[in-house]
Amino acid sequence: MRITPLLSLLLLGAALPAQAQDAFPATLAGHALLPAQTFIAAPKDAPASVQTSGKYTTPTGRREDRLGVIAGSSYLSAKDAPRPTGISLPFKGQPVQGFSGIKAMKDGSYWVLTDNGFGSKANSADALLMFHQVKPDWKSGQVQRLKTVFLHDPDHRVPFLIVNEGTKKRYLTGADFDLESLQLIGQHIWFGDEFGPYLVQADRQGKVLAVYDTYVDGKLTRSPDHHSVTTPALPGAFATPVRRSRGYEGMAASKDGQFLYPLLEGPLWDEAGKQWENRDGREYLRVLEFNVAQGEWTGRSWKYALELKGNNIGDFNMIDADTGLIIERDNGEGLERTACNGPARPDCQNVPARFKRVYKVSLKDVDADGFIRKIGYVDLLDIQDPKGMAKVGGENGRFTFPFVTIEDVDVVDAEHIVVANDNNLPYSSGRQLGRNDDNEFILLHVPQLLNAR
Repeated sequence: MRITPLLSLLLLGAALPAQAQDAFPATLAGHALLPAQTFIAAPKDAPASVQTSGKYTTPTGRREDRLGVIAGSSYLSAKDAPRPTGISLPFKGQPVQGFSGIKAMKDGSYWVLTDNGFGSKANSADALLMFHQVKPDWKSGQVQRLKTVFLHDPDHRVPFLIVNEGTKKRYLTGADFDLESLQLIGQHIWFGDEFGPYLVQADRQGKVLAVYDTYVDGKLTRSPDHHSVTTPALPGAFATPVRRSRGYEGMAASKDGQFLYPLLEGPLWDEAGKQWENRDGREYLRVLEFNVAQGEWTGRSWKYALELKGNNIGDFNMIDADTGLIIERDNGEGLERTACNGPARPDCQNVPARFKRVYKVSLKDVDADGFIRKIGYVDLLDIQDPKGMAKVGGENGRFTFPFVTIEDVDVVDAEHIVVANDNNLPYSSGRQLGRNDDNEFILLHVPQLLNAR
């Protein structure tokens, strides 16, 4: 939410046929950072309640209006010890913060999607939903924000009560949707949401045009945060097939823009078997297909097998008509050498990063059960950096990307991909203990991966 170094015997530039899950080298070709403490003002016509953010992040959820009094900390599991990140909430303005979706443009800019807020529906009612056009300068290492667009629903297309219901512009917040992926098709932008899970269609100015429920095998498929799900009167009286925060994390689009391919972050619940969907004990995720022109699900789907139990996916984008890139990652952060190696403490990493990969997959080459083939991968914990391109994190000709949530990948050209992290402001400290992670963009030279078949 990593494991051995890459060992590749490849001919440079050759498109050799890959056996399943071959490891391919990645070389750092660029590195740029947007500082964690990057804030923008809410729109002038937005309610006063969103001119500051993070007011509901107290342990009890009680509103705190005083700025900078709630200390942020990195906390990965119940066995972990909270580690300070050096940043405190609430904030004045809105944090640009971590990015959970990316699309590369031909002019060298990227559209990126800010994550929903502060980690949950309950604490993000004052976090505005927005997306940005940014442009990394790979030489200077800086990232320029060119444009920001705020999501809003003045035409009441959202079919449920939203936080800013009674306002004219009806700006959307992280308590309304948890948008984790985006695709630009024509004059519209599509978002994949984790709460419903929903597909959200908007215009380029951020105005919502439609919201679509999810159907799997012809059945309405909901999470506990779907607007129609209420707390049951009796414990255990109601279950949903999608776990909370396991809706659409990645969402690819066909190269012709006819179809969307949203990918669930977690397996669906198999009610008959009373277990999460798996094959021989190995959990798998569903890739669904949505017809853009018709505005409906096709009923077609694929299965993506996770390498390790507890792994998650981070993003999904297509390379061509048949193949795509998927981030698969564990829920650790930081390097092994910073591990506690004993009881959890705030001055070390109790859950270091061990599995951070970008897989190339084939939607065309599937087995009899509908599982897509993993062609190969690059290891984000073992990136070559012979020219010293790393601004931070480089050592002895190697570079690592040891973040808990790596949620952005896309193809840049025939030889390069871009990868970026969600820095979970103020809750991630994978690069340096005691300091919140920045928003990092890396340009990777991976011709062997992109040419593999």
